Amino acid sequence: MFTITPHQSFSWAVRFLIVSLFALAMIVAVKPVMAQDAAPAAKAQPTVSAPAAPAAATPAAAKDAGPGNPDEGGWVPMTPTPGKGMPKPAGIDVQQQYSPVGRMAYPFHVAMMWIMGIICVFVAALLLWVMIRYRAGRNPVPSKTTHNTMLEVVWTLLPVLILVGIAIPSIKLLAKQYESPPKDAITIKATGYQWYWDYTYPDNGVEVVSKMLNVPGEPEINAGTRYDGTKPWDGPNHLEVDNRLVVPVGVPLRIQTTGADVIHSFAVPSLWFKLDAIPGRLNERMLQIDEPGVYYGQCSELCGAKHGFMPIAIEAVPMDKWRQWVALQGGHMKKTGGSDASAQPADAAAAPEATPSDKPAEGAAPVAPVTPTPATTA
Repeated sequence: MFTITPHQSFSWAVRFLIVSLFALAMIVAVKPVMAQDAAPAAKAQPTVSAPAAPAAATPAAAKDAGPGNPDEGGWVPMTPTPGKGMPKPAGIDVQQQYSPVGRMAYPFHVAMMWIMGIICVFVAALLLWVMIRYRAGRNPVPSKTTHNTMLEVVWTLLPVLILVGIAIPSIKLLAKQYESPPKDAITIKATGYQWYWDYTYPDNGVEVVSKMLNVPGEPEINAGTRYDGTKPWDGPNHLEVDNRLVVPVGVPLRIQTTGADVIHSFAVPSLWFKLDAIPGRLNERMLQIDEPGVYYGQCSELCGAKHGFMPIAIEAVPMDKWRQWVALQGGHMKKTGGSDASAQPADAAAAPEATPSDKPAEGAAPVAPVTPTPATTA
């Protein structure tokens, strides 16, 4: 074996102590930051004088107003569940997952944390044992051994086996994350602007602009946008928006991202979803949400001065409620194919078949058919 001099033993002990103190400092520093980022869902009413809301929205502004006015029988946004789809105060683990990919990834994440922890503890214990057992005081005559075949085989083969064991589920997870969406998936295009998101439903003729709500007691971020906490369905500060991305639950979604100015990143932690939005490029990935709810995320690419004020809010609702939302936005259902094709009987009913009295009599001159006006337009 080998001998460690007192100077070397002291040096290794100091190094180990420094590494341990650094790791402890990182844990202490990260925890309050995560607690600060996790804003509680419940908030007090604004204490500052917010700009007065306009008396009535003009028709041109109705599209930007997003959900319908509840007082007029329109769309009522879903109230988020505290702790679901959002950060938790003082949380140190990843958020609970509500997508098939997330449910597959979370156990792998936990297993990786255990593997890393066991390796760190083993290496630290081995280092301490070697410093104590083979110090110069206990080994005045150093060993002349230079090789140990068995030891070298073990310390080479064991890490290889560990890496292979990690690689197999890792590759499966990677392939799962980038499965191509089916042809009937609902397509949604998210375009990142400085500093807000624009959501387009190309198959349904709907477009929604989503901006962060202003926060009471803080400088106004988006002029004309209301303050957070003024509606009963508002979620956490710095995460709630004026118009959420509304999607149906339990069906495949084709999420496409691009950037209009700089690189952005569309990321929702509780759905294990992250996709860069790059100018001049259209990235695509499938997303499916298992449960109804409101799920929050943020742009995770440093995109400028107001990068921290570019949240994402996804409201997942049952299919019938999503169809209602599309209709309130002036949109329509796909005519052929698609997961929402079952909505077509309602559209077809808008153009009734001709009655016997409408048909020309036998031998009469043909009459030019009249094209029915669609009930809704894109």
